[in-house]
Amino acid sequence: MIVGVPKEIKNHEYRVGLTPASASEFVRNGHKVVVETRAGEGVGFTDEDYRAVGAEILSTPEEIFEQAEMIVKVKEPQLNECAMLKEHHVLYTYLHLAPDPAQTDALLKSGCTAIAYETVTNDAGGLPLLAPMSEVAGRMSIQAGAHALEKASGGRGLLLGGVPGVAPAKVVIIGGGVSGMNAAEMAVGLGADVSVFDRNPDVLRRLDSRFRGSVKTRYSTGHDLEEAVLGADLVIGAVLVAGAAAPKLVSRDMVSQMKDGAVLVDISIDQGGCFETSHPTTHADPTFIVDGIVHYCVANMPGAVARTSTFALNNATLPFGLALANKGWKQACKDDPHLKNGVNVSGGFVTYEAVARDLGKEYRPLDL
Repeated sequence: MIVGVPKEIKNHEYRVGLTPASASEFVRNGHKVVVETRAGEGVGFTDEDYRAVGAEILSTPEEIFEQAEMIVKVKEPQLNECAMLKEHHVLYTYLHLAPDPAQTDALLKSGCTAIAYETVTNDAGGLPLLAPMSEVAGRMSIQAGAHALEKASGGRGLLLGGVPGVAPAKVVIIGGGVSGMNAAEMAVGLGADVSVFDRNPDVLRRLDSRFRGSVKTRYSTGHDLEEAVLGADLVIGAVLVAGAAAPKLVSRDMVSQMKDGAVLVDISIDQGGCFETSHPTTHADPTFIVDGIVHYCVANMPGAVARTSTFALNNATLPFGLALANKGWKQACKDDPHLKNGVNVSGGFVTYEAVARDLGKEYRPLDL
């Protein structure tokens, strides 16, 4: 198979779909890898690094899409990239289609088969290709939130962990999954007063055992969550419903009643966001203020720590990518139901039920 790696073009996105080490694995398995020139420069990989492992360097994205059968990316294709996709292409990347009708329509029009990292599953019911970026985003959310709390950023002028004799900031984390747990790790490490809300008692027990009382675990009811949000200095939205739009758990009315200069960090923004006042931002212009509340809603947070993120992502995506190349996508999905769960679009139809439901599209099971 010919595997293509275009340079990412989303705002301040420096990650790359394949590291040279990953590219070498495809070459060792008998495949041809074509990489757009300078695709890896954002994480310190040169064109020579790719040539050294047997990849070919091409000058333009058009050449990549024209030659390749499988396109390996990091972020969802931008509309000009969607226009280069054809029916024979397999697209392997993050998609986050539920809040993005324009991208969905473009992929449907192309006829390609689009496999979303974020809906591939495993035997434990987890999302193994989303997990590494959830870890990064969870940890980054506290860094971003701490910076946004500074007075110069529009925040309350608080040091997250306080100092002796001065109380620490109150951090509320909504969602105790991978990103929420990693956010809690960072917040506790900085000395903040941390509460985590979730509706899964097993998740709450796991958090309680892990943090041994240094985190307050709270069952998420509307009343208790509202009370906590109104008293918080920093709120982290870490809610995930696999493949579907995130529920809006913090209303505009709640935001208007929060402390002036408090901060909201919406990790769920890739899936539409879990705060009613959220809208996607970029690394170039990461925050905005609504009713005196600072919002940080960058849709590709891990892109800011591109080298760490690229290695972590490749560690997870490489085995599935090799299966797709070695077997072809149809056989690979027949052999692995977890990989099959990653197919969101194929042959002009939405094949992931939650995406079809949220966007009002016809759902066509992949087997059909």
